[in-house]
Order: sequence, then structure tokens, then C-alpha cells
Amino acid sequence: MGAPASHYVDTDEHAAAPARLQRVEAEARIAFKRAGGSTRLDRLFHQGSVKWRLPKVPAGMPPEAVVINTAGGLTGGDRFAISVTMGEGTTAVLMTPACERLYRTESGVAEIDVHVDLAPGATLYWLPQETIAFQGAACHRRITAELGEGARLLALESTLLGRRAMGERVTRADLRESWRARRAGRLVHADELALRGDVAELGGARATLAGGSAFASLLLVADDCERMVKPLRAALGPGGGASAFNGKILARLVAEDGLALRRRLVPALRILLADCPLPKIWTL
Repeated sequence: MGAPASHYVDTDEHAAAPARLQRVEAEARIAFKRAGGSTRLDRLFHQGSVKWRLPKVPAGMPPEAVVINTAGGLTGGDRFAISVTMGEGTTAVLMTPACERLYRTESGVAEIDVHVDLAPGATLYWLPQETIAFQGAACHRRITAELGEGARLLALESTLLGRRAMGERVTRADLRESWRARRAGRLVHADELALRGDVAELGGARATLAGGSAFASLLLVADDCERMVKPLRAALGPGGGASAFNGKILARLVAEDGLALRRRLVPALRILLADCPLPKIWTL
């Protein structure tokens, strides 16, 4: 007979420790200045999986900056920090090249912090494309803005609960969004949004998403914004609403899916952008 087969018993002492999953720690900073009668790039910094790209724009148009997440999405424990500084009298458009993705998390939440600082007379259009939240996603997004006298800010954040065309249905998520905007040091806007737990049940109520899977918030802080509220309401249609007060417009929009949301966002953005053309990546 041959030798007895050997056996190996895995015990706690020999068991491999759980692998520590890699997490994203990314930061991007950009600043613009006024020089030669136009807005020019002043400073640019990025590290981690977030990168800046500066596409060419037609002469006389404000510069565009595109922030790219090379990691392909976010999950629990990932942290993004984006900072934008606009010098006096500058104008710029910032956006993302595609939809950001929030994937299922095992623990923790993804954190996205966006901070913008506008000197007097500066204008910033913050227009990221939609964020897609998948089943089990967890994310806390914070947008803070400091505006000097006469500064103008248009900020958009939009979210899709899965992709209807792919048959995806999100029933569990933890999505929070915090907004703060100050003008000359005075708080002019504070907003808190939360969808936590059974988001399908929460979103089915008429007071929330009325069964829709796509929603957006639009904030315009500007001296002359009140005149835009009537055409904006018409563009948003029955699934949206807008109020103008205290030198700002706040608009909400709910739609059945991402395509329906964008079809109403595009004309709304054209109204609020005033003399600035809609970026090409936002056209349908």
C-alpha cells in the first residue's frame, strides 16, 4: 500500500487575512484668471483617478474644462474632491465627459465634495452629466459655493436610479446630497436631499419621484434670475417646478428615465445659460 494521503486543515491561525480593497483618493483643482480681455487658465492640479481636460473652444467663447474619473466609477470608501476658483470677471464652463457611475458598496459610502469660489463678477456653469446609481450604491455628495458681489453660478446635479432601457431597477441605495451657497458671506441657499433604504418605495410617492427613476436639481444664483423663471417652468413641464426668490432660482425635475430627463433638461439649460452656448456633449 502506498503512503496515506496527507491532509491540510485550514485554521484561524493559518487563514489568510481578508484582502483590503483598493479605494480611490482623488483631488482636482482648477483656477481661472482674467488676462488680455478674456478668461485664461491660471492653475491646474489633479491627482489620483481624476483628470482635467481642456478642449478647444471657438474664439470669443468661455473656456471649458472637463473632469474625468479614470477609475470608471465610485463605490463605498472612494473620495473625490473638486475645487474651482474663478478670478474677478472670469467665465468658464465645467462638465464631465459622460455619466458618472455609483456601484454597489460593501461598506462605507462614496464621498464627492465640490467647492467653488467665485470672485466678484465671475461666472461659473457647473454642468456634470447624469450620475447613474446602481443597486446598493451609497454616496454623499456635497456642493458648496462662495460668491462675491455680482457673481453668477449655475449648478446642476442629476441622478438616474439604474438604466430603464437595460431593465435595471434600484430598490436599495443610500444617496444624499447637500448644497450650500453663500453670497458675500451670507447664506443664500441650503438644501438637503436623501434617498435611503427602499428607494423604489420612497420614489413611488407623489411627493417624491412619483414612480420616476430620474431626477435633477438646478440652482442659479444671479442678480437678474427672476425674469427667467416663467420660461423655465414651461421648459420643465409637468414633471418639474421652479421658484425664484432672494436672487436665485431653484428648480427640480423628475422624469420616467434618463432620456426623458435630458429632453427636458436641455431646453431648461439653454434658458439659464443665457448668452453662453450649450456644450456639445450636452446636445441630444
